[in-house]
Amino acid sequence: MAKRKAKVIVVGCGIGGMAAAVAALEQGASVTILERAPEDERGGQTRYTEAYLRMKSEDEVTDDFEAHLAENSGGYVDPSLAHLTSGPRNDWPAVVRSLSLNDPELISTFADSAGPTIKWLKSHGVRFDFLPTQFLTKSQPRLLPVGGGLALVEALGAAVARKGARFVYETAATDLVRNKDGKVTGVCATSRGRLVQFNGDAVVLACGGFQGNAAMQTQYIGPRSVYLRPICRGAYYNKGEGIQMAFAVGAAPCGDFGSYHAEPIDPRSGVAEPSVFIFPYGILVNLEGRRFTDEAPGTVDAYYERVTRQIYNQTAGMAYVILDARHLQIPNYKLGLRTDQPPIAADSIVDLARKLRVDAPTLERTVAEYNAACQTGECRPLVLDGLATTGLAPPKSNWAHALDRAPYHAYPIISSNVFTFGGLKVDSQARVLNKEGDSIPGLYAAGEIIGMYYGNYTGATSVLKGAVFGRLAGVDAATRAS
Repeated sequence: MAKRKAKVIVVGCGIGGMAAAVAALEQGASVTILERAPEDERGGQTRYTEAYLRMKSEDEVTDDFEAHLAENSGGYVDPSLAHLTSGPRNDWPAVVRSLSLNDPELISTFADSAGPTIKWLKSHGVRFDFLPTQFLTKSQPRLLPVGGGLALVEALGAAVARKGARFVYETAATDLVRNKDGKVTGVCATSRGRLVQFNGDAVVLACGGFQGNAAMQTQYIGPRSVYLRPICRGAYYNKGEGIQMAFAVGAAPCGDFGSYHAEPIDPRSGVAEPSVFIFPYGILVNLEGRRFTDEAPGTVDAYYERVTRQIYNQTAGMAYVILDARHLQIPNYKLGLRTDQPPIAADSIVDLARKLRVDAPTLERTVAEYNAACQTGECRPLVLDGLATTGLAPPKSNWAHALDRAPYHAYPIISSNVFTFGGLKVDSQARVLNKEGDSIPGLYAAGEIIGMYYGNYTGATSVLKGAVFGRLAGVDAATRAS
């Protein structure tokens, strides 16, 4: 087995890995980056995302940032343990330090480090702006890098190359190497059919979750995960080995392993993130032709994940959004459609049912019952208008106008798995913790491999999490290794 040496080894080169690599190089460390994809596809999911950031300015996160993370920071935690987290972390007993929840210190570090991280990214040539998003209604602002996630990958990749780091492509880490004292000193990897060992002083795992691993999805999310599809091509490279190899050396889990970030997509499309966000302006029906959820409980940015989970629970994990001609008059309605596939169109509900292979009498009855429950009033599509149904179960809380104007359009929708929630527990310096709540010497994590989310995803924080904790991991790994 061939052996090579670098001071800091980074596994994965999405935003978490790239940020870690640049930060370590700035501290004077030598860096080797292992990437499963070929060079022209490097960057993982970051390469394909628009990279929304939950920030109200380049300096500050949104007002609800910490509160939303804290409200979705774990399951039902024993209050006698949870209250201990209000004191200094060094005073927590081991059972508390290793709890599968987001430590208050971790959340505050995330929030406090966001602004400085944006400034740091700007120093490497990334530009930011509040650009139009795919959400026609939203409750929180979204800052975006100009050029999306690909701009992040290219800017940091250029910095890595200028500083002399080494990329090793088409190479997947499989195991961690430790010395007799338990310190992580490298990784074993497969590289184009060969086994290679990379030795160093620290390892940063930034190789994502397990949305590209059908077996792990079935193990943790359940057998219905066969109906899930990764959001983009880059997600297929995230096969969960980073989590598995960390568990093999005693790492503590964190995040909801039975869940994932859900986004509604058109299964007919092969483009990255073919989202369908205009469902609040119509009705959602399952393959039996029946409604099953409130399509518009609030702004689409705040509720699309919860609605998409309801779609996932239907027969074959699929639904159709049924729209009438009114939706074509919504200003910039195409912003809510990222699919490259045309709608399924018809001049009547009966003809539409035939094209959808849905029972026509059932769909006709569903639409008639919905129309009868709609009230007269002005539909204002770009604000929460409170135009709701009456006497209908389930209700529709906003934009409930009758579907009675041809032509009728439909889009199929399934739930994509944007990323999995379960991962590794880390401290505020991105050091991976063991089951006693102590850091594993030489081991760090950044990006989606960090388990942080439970219940509802705190939107527009994943890329930001990768940048913040990647930078923290790179600085600490280089400093401690020197």
